[in-house]
Amino acid sequence: MKFWPFLFFFFILTWSACQKDGSDQNFFVNTPVENNEMPQMENITPNGDEQYLNFNSDYIFDQEKLPSFNLILSESALAFLNNNPAAEQYVEGQLIFEGDTISPVGIRYKGSIGGFVGCVSGSDWTNPTGRKTCSKLSMKVKINWEGREEKFYGLKKLQFHSMNLDNSQMRDRLAYWLFSEMDVPAPRAIHARLLINGVFAGLFSLVEQIDGRFTRYNFDEGEGNLYKEVWPIGYNGIAASSSHLTKALKTNEDEYPSVELLRDLGLSVVNASPNNLKEVIESYMDLNEILSYWVVDRTIRHDDGPYHYYCGGSNCKNHNFYWYEEPTAGKLHLIPWDMDNAFENIIVSNNPVTSVVDDWGEISNNCEPFSAGGFGFGLQQWSASCDRLINGWASYEEEFEQIKSAFISGPLSESAVNNQLDKWTEQIRAATAAAENQFEDAVSIAQWEQSIDQLKSQLAFARNN
Repeated sequence: MKFWPFLFFFFILTWSACQKDGSDQNFFVNTPVENNEMPQMENITPNGDEQYLNFNSDYIFDQEKLPSFNLILSESALAFLNNNPAAEQYVEGQLIFEGDTISPVGIRYKGSIGGFVGCVSGSDWTNPTGRKTCSKLSMKVKINWEGREEKFYGLKKLQFHSMNLDNSQMRDRLAYWLFSEMDVPAPRAIHARLLINGVFAGLFSLVEQIDGRFTRYNFDEGEGNLYKEVWPIGYNGIAASSSHLTKALKTNEDEYPSVELLRDLGLSVVNASPNNLKEVIESYMDLNEILSYWVVDRTIRHDDGPYHYYCGGSNCKNHNFYWYEEPTAGKLHLIPWDMDNAFENIIVSNNPVTSVVDDWGEISNNCEPFSAGGFGFGLQQWSASCDRLINGWASYEEEFEQIKSAFISGPLSESAVNNQLDKWTEQIRAATAAAENQFEDAVSIAQWEQSIDQLKSQLAFARNN
């Protein structure tokens, strides 16, 4: 059963997709491609000297640059995408980047239900349908389209997040940066300008795809299993079955791999006595890394992540995370994902749908689901620390506080985090202004600056409380 339709119910927006008439489109804009000049989507065979074949992904995720990507689509292909973005169907197109053309590639819109709320014409927000009504939507570019073997700077996919629910335009980038600064494996993120047929389409967050390229970049043993949104222990307290874990594989899924490492973690935690639960945890993961994960997660209030169990029907479930296992070392790593709702509940519950009631390690309602959330809807959640694995992590109270102190005095310190925000703010200021000038539904400079100030206030509150 899916619980995610509730996540963004209170963010229904009435954005207009109308482009301002007479706006100056020269800023960050190449020469628009006329339909009669549209190139044929032929397979361009690289000669081997192209930059994208000879540099790795560090070139793309360079924190000092604001890159521009140009997607070329035929009129019919673009119309197909815009007529039903939530279908998430690929069409064929081209990617142009710094003089190189990669053709063909697959291009589509992407997003959960929340990503389409207020941005398509259909009336049922729980089942998004209809034409595109927002000026921008999150997009995915598939480099390995139609069997293409060449990578793009070592990458198979590019994903551009619209940041439509984040007026600060900083949550993705800042959250992943904070995780990484605490040595937690996390996707890289930067800002990027996106053009469609040469016309500026807006400022996006370019977030690294969590896939085999990601695991090989971050781990010495990069060929292991990657799982998405599957927990080793179910809400019923029973360890997840091998078949359940297999369905969640994102790498090696065609090779029928063993999933016993993650399966054994669940079984071992379920069967552990109170006296040896810590021993089990430390045998399966790096203690400093996993506690650092939770220090960052709880400090920035990633309340739409694995600490939030949404309940519906007879089940409760968490989401927005990956697991990676190193097969020889026998170690498991929890990887963060989907940060667009992070930070907002630090001072008060600005988002009552995602807000987690419990503090770290706290249990409510004797481990029975309970109503939480605003507006009288009585959304159900379950205390995460009722899960035996999370409860075990929460028992490391002294170690948690030590890591939190290091986090607050290090990456989260006023000088460190505000310096990063100030650098990124200046990096994207001109692009933000260009979007405001071109699109009626774009965040204004005034709204954006106010949201960044609010974000800094939330971070200050987190440091001092």
